[in-house]
Amino acid sequence: MAKTHKSTSKRQQPTTVDAPALIARSKHHPGVTPGRNFAASRLPTAFQTVIDPAKHPAQPFRDLPPPTGQAPFHLSLGAVLSQQAMQRINDSGRMIFHCVGDTGGVNTPTQIENVASFMERDFSGTDVSTHPSFFYHLGDVVYYDGETANYYPEFYEPYNTYPAPIFAIPGNHDGDVNPQTAETTLQAFLSNFCAQVPAHRPEAQDAPRDAMTQPNVYWTLDTPLGTIVGLYSNCPEGGELRQDQIAWLESELKKAPVGKALIVAVHHPLYSAYGAHPGSQHLYSVLDNACTKTGRVPHLVLSGHVHNHQRFTGSFAETQLPFIIAGAGGYNAKLHTLAKVFHTSKLPITMTGSGGVLESFCDSNHGYLLVRMTQKSVQCDYFAVPDPGAAPRGSLKPFDSVTVAVS
Repeated sequence: MAKTHKSTSKRQQPTTVDAPALIARSKHHPGVTPGRNFAASRLPTAFQTVIDPAKHPAQPFRDLPPPTGQAPFHLSLGAVLSQQAMQRINDSGRMIFHCVGDTGGVNTPTQIENVASFMERDFSGTDVSTHPSFFYHLGDVVYYDGETANYYPEFYEPYNTYPAPIFAIPGNHDGDVNPQTAETTLQAFLSNFCAQVPAHRPEAQDAPRDAMTQPNVYWTLDTPLGTIVGLYSNCPEGGELRQDQIAWLESELKKAPVGKALIVAVHHPLYSAYGAHPGSQHLYSVLDNACTKTGRVPHLVLSGHVHNHQRFTGSFAETQLPFIIAGAGGYNAKLHTLAKVFHTSKLPITMTGSGGVLESFCDSNHGYLLVRMTQKSVQCDYFAVPDPGAAPRGSLKPFDSVTVAVS
């Protein structure tokens, strides 16, 4: 029987969706001749899918650039926040931070700026101990190919007045290469997130934000109440981790402080109900093996890549935990909409032949996660923000929430 990181979310009998059976009995015109493909399906065959490179000949694996810091690639929150801010976290016994990915706006900055404006509202309360300490970005900061020229309109300008540090792991679009720019993979990400000193970058223009000083594109953030292990899943659909990063992951899990919250962040999701961006069996196997080998299971896994919100209950090493996709940070006006069956079936939902249980999703509004961490628990609230021009005057209520006990 599977163990679980105790969660306060209510468990109901899940609905089971059999995707192959649904597809087989669905009539559709026109059909296609063998060897042709016209469209992706919103309906995945499972929540975890092995990607067939013959059908997804997209971005290749790209060799990682040299790290900018020393192994084992840790950054302490205390090296970025003031002594007073760190003392406030210690005195209050809680730490709050924002988390979302896929923000770079390729067509219009309207959505990213709208989400950012609601995130900024979280700093308006009179009790400063409830203000977020930082924003942890889940990748795809800049589209389509991580170009330096796009950092101002897609990152610095939308967060010009966001009053906290911004950390990040790269997404596939951050690592891809635009041959017209002659830039190498992750070149701009390194300059703006992995600088050796917090200098002001030319691409920031009139925005005052300095470059962040992360030691590598995969790295660990050490905080008073928890540890966040950030992976770089590279460019191919479904992600890809090579042996050096896998070995580092195993070491980080093994050495992470016991009795504190442990979060793993990786851009590509391990479970997904969106057919065009399914869950990665490769990443799941790597992390499951690492948890089994080290005897350490994170309390939570955070991902982006799919442009909506999804929350699953899955498992590592026979221990249940939440897997959350937060990829509706503002990339485009249009989100990734799940197949009709997910909208007409009662949650939670399982799929035939697949691990994971879909507990909640939002594919109609952009939004973000607010994570509250204490010595005893991690609480994740997803806020779906109103469309621009329809913002309410009052405070937002969480669309979805889950709390995991820390032991």
